[in-house]
Amino acid sequence: MSTKSGATMSDQTKKQSPATITAQALGWVDDATKSVTPPLYPSTTFERNTDLSYHDGRCYTRADNPTYDQTSAVLNALEGGTETRLFASGMAAAVAVLHALNPGDHVVAPKVMYWALRSFMLDSGVRTGLTFDFVDNGDTADWARHIVAGKTKMVWLETPANPDWQITDIAAVAEVAHAAGAQVVVDNTVATPLLTRPIDFGADIVMHSATKYLNGHSDVLAGSLTTAKDSEFWQRVCKQHASGGAVLGVFETWLLLRGMRTLSIRVERASANAMAIAKHFENHPEIEQIQYPGLESHIGHDIAKKQMTGGFGGMLSIRVKGGGKRAVDFHNQCKLFKRATSLGGVESLIEHRASVEGPTSPVPDDLLRLSVGIENGDDLVNDIETALTLSK
Repeated sequence: MSTKSGATMSDQTKKQSPATITAQALGWVDDATKSVTPPLYPSTTFERNTDLSYHDGRCYTRADNPTYDQTSAVLNALEGGTETRLFASGMAAAVAVLHALNPGDHVVAPKVMYWALRSFMLDSGVRTGLTFDFVDNGDTADWARHIVAGKTKMVWLETPANPDWQITDIAAVAEVAHAAGAQVVVDNTVATPLLTRPIDFGADIVMHSATKYLNGHSDVLAGSLTTAKDSEFWQRVCKQHASGGAVLGVFETWLLLRGMRTLSIRVERASANAMAIAKHFENHPEIEQIQYPGLESHIGHDIAKKQMTGGFGGMLSIRVKGGGKRAVDFHNQCKLFKRATSLGGVESLIEHRASVEGPTSPVPDDLLRLSVGIENGDDLVNDIETALTLSK
């Protein structure tokens, strides 16, 4: 079963649908035992041959553990990349990309994005000499105004963007970025490769907080990076991966692959539930606004239709009439939606983002972020209806 994550896919694999790739985990069977579930390799080191070479090129577990191979290869196949690296968390993956830049490099990123990463950029990123401009996620012209040839080295996209689910036209921004000589990195955590493959639209590197949809069971912390092609910059990222130490544990890697086997049916069900909730409450008298890219009323709906296939994801936000206090009261009345951070699990979650992000957050105080799970859709609708009634 020993195969590196950058291995070339067979023609047969290239023709397989994502549902088959995930359920079969590329169909690998352990050579030694013929088990259909891959083994774990807890060893941290590997014996050298008598000629001082390393068997199968493996030296030390940080970059060389064979447990990584199948998990990386499945994600690589889903994203259509040439190599995938696994990290201890989504933040570790994102930080590895930023650390591959040089002091003085300019980065353009969205104003509204994953809050922890934006905070890291403005703190540690600035202290290491990087410069940042933050732009309107859905405004291609705004991206173009801030991407400067000879200055901008990286464009960081997140689409749909957390937590207002704005959509960025990946292809349009990538064209501008590449013309300026910049790398394009896309956080694809929310869409997943089941709905969007950013590399197909010009992305150079795709990042995941694999803690979320890829694992899907709220029990693994993990991250990943997939590259469209090998490059000098990617090699710098790989050096950060191997020497920085923020690698994924072998048991977590095994659990991540187990979670990815059901990715297709989970994303399909969560997307259907989210769409049903969005449509039901779009014109509800107690709701100020539903933010969901699957709705025609969403400002980014047309772009979402162009670059999302098979659904619009399981994430949406509700702005409740009555302001911040009503929003908190409402979310306290929910029973099926659990009051918790994170997203992408089988269970539905609800969160008051402004209180999490603090006084500098751009998120409105009346906004609640919903991660819609795979429960019965009618039960979820009824839970929201009941909570709205009880919070009046």
